[in-house]
Amino acid sequence: MAPPNLTRADAERRAALLDVVDYTVELDLTDGGGKPGETTFATTATVRFRCAEPGADSWIDFVGAAVASATLNGEPLDVSGYREDDGIVLPGLAADNELRVEATGRYMNTGEGLHRFVDPVDGAVYLYSQFETADAKRLFACFDQPDLKARYTLTVTAPADWKVVSNALAEVEDGPGGAAVHRFATSEIMSTYLVALVAGPYAEWRDEYRDEGGTIPLGIYCRASLAPHMDHERLFTETKQGFDFYHRTFAVRYPFGKYDQLFVPEFNAGAMENAGAVTFLEDYVFRSRVTRFLYERRAETVLHEMAHMWFGDLVTMRWWDDLWLNESFATWASVLCQAEATEYTEAWTTFATSRSPGRTGRTSSRPRTPVAADIPDLQAVEVNFDGITYAKGASVLKQLVAYVGLEPFLAGLRTYFQRHAWGNATFDDLLAALEESSGRDLSGWGAEWLKTTGLNLLRPAFEVDAEGRFTRFEVVQGGARPGAGELRTHRIAVGVYDDEGGKLVRTHRVEVDVSGERTAVPELAGVPRGRLVLVNDDDLTYCALRLDPESLTTLVDRIGDIAEPLPRTLCWSAAWEMTREAELKRATSPRSSAAGSARSRRSAWCSGCCSRRRPRWRPTPTRHGRPSAAGRCSSRHCFSGSAPRPRARTRSSPSSTR
Repeated sequence: MAPPNLTRADAERRAALLDVVDYTVELDLTDGGGKPGETTFATTATVRFRCAEPGADSWIDFVGAAVASATLNGEPLDVSGYREDDGIVLPGLAADNELRVEATGRYMNTGEGLHRFVDPVDGAVYLYSQFETADAKRLFACFDQPDLKARYTLTVTAPADWKVVSNALAEVEDGPGGAAVHRFATSEIMSTYLVALVAGPYAEWRDEYRDEGGTIPLGIYCRASLAPHMDHERLFTETKQGFDFYHRTFAVRYPFGKYDQLFVPEFNAGAMENAGAVTFLEDYVFRSRVTRFLYERRAETVLHEMAHMWFGDLVTMRWWDDLWLNESFATWASVLCQAEATEYTEAWTTFATSRSPGRTGRTSSRPRTPVAADIPDLQAVEVNFDGITYAKGASVLKQLVAYVGLEPFLAGLRTYFQRHAWGNATFDDLLAALEESSGRDLSGWGAEWLKTTGLNLLRPAFEVDAEGRFTRFEVVQGGARPGAGELRTHRIAVGVYDDEGGKLVRTHRVEVDVSGERTAVPELAGVPRGRLVLVNDDDLTYCALRLDPESLTTLVDRIGDIAEPLPRTLCWSAAWEMTREAELKRATSPRSSAAGSARSRRSAWCSGCCSRRRPRWRPTPTRHGRPSAAGRCSSRHCFSGSAPRPRARTRSSPSSTR
């Protein structure tokens, strides 16, 4: 059954009326005899809260099998007409209130609320919670919205052989019927959707992160049947690298005490940033050899969820309008951490290749989707947010970082954390902190970048003198497409690449603000033109990119000679976009017509070659010992009429004659 659909207007009215202090939650996950329950569980919640208007009415949320009783300030409430859509009505509130709700919850098999899974390998039962966006109400009665934060104290009765993990540390004692009772310490302040409960016979590994600020207990968990495949040493290493980087970068110590990472079955997403108890899709427990790319993507997910401990958990969005910001920031921070603190030093190249939607063609699939959308109710969250929006948002956020500068951005971020710690904030609050730290006017940035659709196209326009030096250089911007054709302000880098030791390396770089249709770049006057000019070098902005004709010739002839992977990736992307738009033509220039033709014969792809290797071209000698204009492909894998066939093989197979 779909959960009740809370509107933003109702959430705002309830947040203005109530101030939640804390919850005490008691759960029994057994069948009463020490074994796992099968369909339902007992749940009791006691919540203390204040009311700004004594005498006013409100309600508390609960979705479950039944409500046995509810007592408000010592007076029983009539719950005979309880409906999940309505929750429990709270009439005539006092200034200070205490509510106790005894109820029966349902185990779920949809990945929402408290999910129950039976391992087909050994029949063991595993539970885990998933509450985003608003499913904490499936575990206990609560005011289920992000801006009514509180502390939580959980007591959980479970089978004696189970591990039980929540947001805080616990003490375990014997319980009735051979069960065990886990009494958790009171948590830090957080939103309801960040509460976690994971229980079952999970395999466990322990470690500690230590620095001058103290010790953080670390835990890793997965199903017992997957334990032989868990590479916990690598995960602990990446976790410690993340803490080192975020402590240094955010200048705020990790705020939630211990840090557990739990790999759970049948998870609907990649991971969830429950405070101090992060859950992951158990596909990240690799059961066979995998590529370095998959290790890199898993590390990004680990660091993404860790970044949420500060941006999302310590400081939480007020309403789901800013969910894009929550996810985009964590993606940006995780890639920055990978590039600067882990073995994945080329993480920004991976970002440009796989996450930036303009590079992968995914923008075309939803061409009119802005980054930020109006979210009037919970159901709109599901409609408006997906992987495309998150990737696009992260690309736009990277442009914001470039626009204000990395160091001012981090300084503003530290102010934001200090100013809003343990509370809620909005994107405007972040922009205010960034304006203070950078001196930039950001009043129109959000409307320009978040409320519009499509990509601007950036291309260079320049002239050179007889010595090949720029006499004029401009960046030409096209209107956003698809969309209304808006022009945006971009902070970009222009890179010039030239030959050095047989490789194409960057010899000059200029950063500039691009606004309007044409932007002059006087800093490039007198700079040698080089072999390749790359607008949007370092992938600072979210745009489509075009190359000038000579740079395109260099791309076609020598893309493998570009020394660094990020500019090489940007060139590939530009070529792909030009191909998709039917703009890719063989470009020549007076400077490159002769030498470029020779390079073409040496390095261009053979139209008949099916090899994965890049073939080389060798000149065909004439009887006078001079090369002819035509070349022959030297690849032994090429079966075209212009190339020699491979040497005869003793045994043949279909794959040898593709």
